[in-house]
Amino acid sequence: MSTAPLSPEVQVAVARVRDEVAALHAELVRYGLVVWTGGNVSGRVPGADLFVIKPSGVMYDDLDPANMILCTLDGEVVPNTPGSDRSPSSDTAAHAYVYRNMPEVGGVVHTHSTYATAWAARGEAIPCVITAMADEFGGEIPVGPFAIIGDDSIGRGIVETLSGHRSRAVLMQNHGPFTIGKDARDAVKAAVMLEDVARTIHIARQLGEPLLIAPEAIDSLFDRYQNVYGQPAGEAR
Repeated sequence: MSTAPLSPEVQVAVARVRDEVAALHAELVRYGLVVWTGGNVSGRVPGADLFVIKPSGVMYDDLDPANMILCTLDGEVVPNTPGSDRSPSSDTAAHAYVYRNMPEVGGVVHTHSTYATAWAARGEAIPCVITAMADEFGGEIPVGPFAIIGDDSIGRGIVETLSGHRSRAVLMQNHGPFTIGKDARDAVKAAVMLEDVARTIHIARQLGEPLLIAPEAIDSLFDRYQNVYGQPAGEAR
């Protein structure tokens, strides 16, 4: 594969995404979402058909911007760039498919976090029974189809499941969660919040049947959190 040299502007953007993606992997460890070398974060490069993703099989303590891998939206490693001597994450094809088919997505995260993966193992959507879940995801966390790792089958399942859905998270059946966001940090936040609600609602079900939130209340909560919460005074949309 041969590619044209990157413009200075794109080189700056790539460097920023490398820094961000490398640092965000530490958040997966901090929140207990990954073990050993499993899981990955990727981030789209603004202004270019490129994304940055974690290398395969590298310990989290050994990750840094220089060994992040730059890929095209076809999932091919860009040659002669830092990290290009390594293999990219085994989920690279899935991430690439999401970026090609969901242009609004700027970040993708995959973990095997315990509670979310337990729901995925049962092939059961997480019902929207707490306000924090309505705020963050706008409804239930849906289940995506079973798919084999290594090609774009997982990516196809993610796109098919989340297209037209407010959730930024999907439970791929028998595999685990994938989350998307406007950028890599947003996708990591979704992964953290997903595991939190998956754990809480699992515990609630041990006590009895959780109470569903009415759809109109979910809509109101989601709109407030997404458009009002945290906005400076006078700037809420």
